[in-house]
Amino acid sequence: MMILEEKDASDWIYRGEGGANLVLSYAASSPLFVGKVIRIQKAPKADKTVNGGVAASVLTNYEQLLWREYRELVSSPNKEVVEQRYVKDVIIPLLGPKHIDAGVRVSVSKEFLESVDKKVTKQRPTWRVNAANVDTTHDSALLLNDHSLFSLGISSGGGDCLSVEIKPKCGFLPTSRFISEENNLKRSVSRFKMHQLLKLEQNEISEVSEYDPLDLFSGSKDRVSEAIKALYSIPQNNFRVFLNGSLVLGGSGESTGRTSPETAHAFEDALKGFIQSSDDGLRTKCFLQLVSDTVYDSGVLDKLLQVQKLDRLDIEGAIHCYYNIINQPCPICKEAEEDSSLHGLPYDESLKVVKDYLIAATAKDCSLMISFRLRNAWDSAPSCDAVCLKSTNQTFDYKVHFIDLSLKPLKRMEAYYKLDNKIISFYTRKQKGEEQVSNPKHSES
Repeated sequence: MMILEEKDASDWIYRGEGGANLVLSYAASSPLFVGKVIRIQKAPKADKTVNGGVAASVLTNYEQLLWREYRELVSSPNKEVVEQRYVKDVIIPLLGPKHIDAGVRVSVSKEFLESVDKKVTKQRPTWRVNAANVDTTHDSALLLNDHSLFSLGISSGGGDCLSVEIKPKCGFLPTSRFISEENNLKRSVSRFKMHQLLKLEQNEISEVSEYDPLDLFSGSKDRVSEAIKALYSIPQNNFRVFLNGSLVLGGSGESTGRTSPETAHAFEDALKGFIQSSDDGLRTKCFLQLVSDTVYDSGVLDKLLQVQKLDRLDIEGAIHCYYNIINQPCPICKEAEEDSSLHGLPYDESLKVVKDYLIAATAKDCSLMISFRLRNAWDSAPSCDAVCLKSTNQTFDYKVHFIDLSLKPLKRMEAYYKLDNKIISFYTRKQKGEEQVSNPKHSES
């Protein structure tokens, strides 16, 4: 069994990170790892004493109840196996195997993890470093195909590969009857748009994005195109572009502001060998068209939307089922001084509501990786889907993959409820404030 040791740490370079994992891409020449990325679990810095033992933290008793129909998932010996099984047994049956890679586990030494942790600190956003570092108690990590490359590694010929990573977020408006009267705006404004205002207030972003997931998931060609343009204008952490595995647009592990003229110019330049346009300034436009045509033609977002819609009751309903599961008095009902009808649900039904909610949460939080390669004229039996860019008369092979399909901990239901409450009440206050003040620029802060 191959094991990654301290000396191997220098072969891996920081690619980015989310809340739970770091992603590193391989930069050396071992055929075992060329064209791969490794996903390493992080540990919150505040969490040092919580689990005491490592094994106990794999799945809690209530989580074992929640996922009990997935035998192998429930009996997983560690978090890497949990993640792998979750993708294999829960997500692939819903999204289909074509666009998902469950990965393989690779053994890692403690020294390898410590060395990686030290090595990447300088490249990580400060707030991420303060929140969590590499969890050095693990003895394995997840090896996945690097979807920013078209095939195994750059060396295998076949020309340049350009890939785009999109984090689409939630693509529908909730209709649940459990949404309270004062939170009614949730039914007409996307969660992403509302969250933007709160993020701006908390200085997490420098300006509000024009992107709206409802456009991307709309099934309308024009609206999909609008969504992609908006993502390019202000990528935040929702849009990144790679050329042969190297980042050429967007941030790694952090949110980026508006695409500056300098960035736009460099990006236009990076597209030179890829998009044939005699006019400088048009390549980016053609590229964005290529991306929106592919999103539209491939139909992959329809499947993702169906999985997101497993959240049928909204968090305002699902939270009551969560308290049913963990057998605790519901603090929300206590505060409202009336009991929700959901507390009368049979235990199994509560389990199903919460399980579906957490699966939907994975689908709302994952990313989409689309890789493009110019189709060769001599390739008579292409094995890939293709998209034709009419404006330049070029045909591209493309592949689409879902990535970051993490299992959400049951305990997070409480945080989901709190955040949802914060987002909607802040947004509602802002709207009311703006109605009262004739100058809509006026803010309450």
